Amino acid sequence: MSRIANVPVAIPKGVETSLSDSKISVKGSKGNLNLSLHNLVAVAQDGEELKVSARNTSREAGAMAGTFRSLINNMFLGVTEGFQKKLELQGVGYRAKAGGKSVNLTVGYSHPIDYKLPDGVTAETPSQTEIVISGADKQLVGQVAAEIRKFRPPEPYKGKGIRYADERVFRKEAKKK
Repeated sequence: MSRIANVPVAIPKGVETSLSDSKISVKGSKGNLNLSLHNLVAVAQDGEELKVSARNTSREAGAMAGTFRSLINNMFLGVTEGFQKKLELQGVGYRAKAGGKSVNLTVGYSHPIDYKLPDGVTAETPSQTEIVISGADKQLVGQVAAEIRKFRPPEPYKGKGIRYADERVFRKEAKKK
């Protein structure tokens, strides 16, 4: 049984929450997010906090209750503080430029890559070799970062490619004669 589901989620100041039988909506300064609830999970509002519980005693219901408690907590964090992922480009001539709703990447191919950002996600480039992706939805920010990294993942011999800022790439030794 999940014990994380037993901890109530505090509703921060300045956040509006609407709760229906199968959906929860959260609106804050950074945006608004919606989540469809699983049929094994029940959410109840008790004053300034939300309590997530399982509808029955099955193992799956307990696991879903813990999962949805974390998802709801991430929604509150997203609409108040937001989420960020930082990417670094390493390689000669590798550079990125964010403009409007797209990121233009030059990462060693014969053509530049123009990645269109989905709604709710913004990107900025503090330098030519850094990309900062930010938004209110944690899953969407992570998905965009993973898709950009997928264009040129870091390779193990020279370390060239697009990597997360906190990622450590295992380097291999070159073949010896």
